Amino acid sequence: MGLLRSYILSTLITVVLCQKIMSVPSSKKYEPTWDSLDTRPMPVWYDDAKIGIFVHWGVFSVPSFGSEWFWHSWKVRNMTEYTQFMERYRATSSYQEFAGDFSAEFFDPKSWAELFKSAGAQYVILTSKHHDGYTLWPSKYSYSWNSVDVGPHRDIVGELSAAVKAENITFGLYHSLYEWFNPMYLDDKASKFAKDNYVVRKVLPELTELVETYQPYILWSDGDWEASEDYWESRKFLAWLYNDSPVKDKVVVNDRWGINITCQHGDFFTCQDRFNPGVLQRHKWENAMTIDRKSFGYRRNAKLEDYLTTHELISTMVETVSCGGNILINIGPSKDGTINHIYQERLFDLGKWLSVNGEAIYGTRPWAHQNDTASNTWYTTRANVIYALTLKWPTNNHLRIAAPVSIFESISTIQLLGQKQKLNVKLEWTSDEKVLVVEFPNKAVVATDWVYVIKIVT
Repeated sequence: MGLLRSYILSTLITVVLCQKIMSVPSSKKYEPTWDSLDTRPMPVWYDDAKIGIFVHWGVFSVPSFGSEWFWHSWKVRNMTEYTQFMERYRATSSYQEFAGDFSAEFFDPKSWAELFKSAGAQYVILTSKHHDGYTLWPSKYSYSWNSVDVGPHRDIVGELSAAVKAENITFGLYHSLYEWFNPMYLDDKASKFAKDNYVVRKVLPELTELVETYQPYILWSDGDWEASEDYWESRKFLAWLYNDSPVKDKVVVNDRWGINITCQHGDFFTCQDRFNPGVLQRHKWENAMTIDRKSFGYRRNAKLEDYLTTHELISTMVETVSCGGNILINIGPSKDGTINHIYQERLFDLGKWLSVNGEAIYGTRPWAHQNDTASNTWYTTRANVIYALTLKWPTNNHLRIAAPVSIFESISTIQLLGQKQKLNVKLEWTSDEKVLVVEFPNKAVVATDWVYVIKIVT
């Protein structure tokens, strides 16, 4: 009965998710209320895409120490290691002086886009502005603190947007609502947000400028947690985005639009960084995670063991997609625009795996049964096909997986992706359920390593 209840619950959740996804533009006009905004169906392209690349790049890439929160850790938290670092680096330096060293001299947007394409990414999200307020485009609302006025003297957002779109990859933008040391924001904050000068004069004009200039299909908001949605005027902005913006039919947004909004409202939920619940969710979600376990920004002092292995990266992706999520894989380029070799290797490995097994990821939906813990196997599905993705090579070349009995009794064919020959299978009874025993081929002939995908046609 436990398995049956799980099957029914998961099926109902899958139905709810599908009802929230649309394949055609909606003509409905949305009001600036959550009751109205939450009725907008999510464009289907996002749920099909599954895999995105997150790029954290900016002035914080110059010290490349600790994390992208360098300025805050140094000046607000007064962390000793940051103070000592600054004494060694440049004794009288201010954070703003780092911008002059944000050179981007080796930034080649075409090669970046080609790398992301080879990794199998379906969308790319760039940090247009992090919490330090420095914009990677020539914003009219960030005079002298942007990538054209100071630093590389280049429109980073514009260049990467063009290169990514040329590879037929969807382009999106991260944007931080708050700025740690912006005087207008600090003044509003001191008034307990009774004032809204920062939002009216900076945030809303800046967001509108981004959308109208670069037309991102993903708007990934952050830096919301100190103030309410009313202060940020989030509902008003989202109503414009959904009704009248140049991306109204395609755009998707996350859930970081004010205190208590996270994991409550938005086209997809991020809930928290590296969110990976391991169970099917009732709403579309995304796992924004990092190849460097400790930081989103590049760290010169990172150790080899700080980076996820290829197996860990692919396993995380499989777990995420099986439970209805998309995975957003973060890399942090260096100040000169190079992407270090470990990031490149992980992305190339991911692309190699997807070139064989991608049909078990792209365009799939959660199956009624998410995983078998005993066999380290996770599931996805499409039409009359079930994919069983096992995270380790089975003992004695025999994989034992469990699922609803009715499915096992209607198998048409079963094979290992990347192999032409059909696999030998049999049904066995355990103490309380049937299991499918799949005989694997010799490992030497397997097309890809790391995670192995069984395709079951019913």
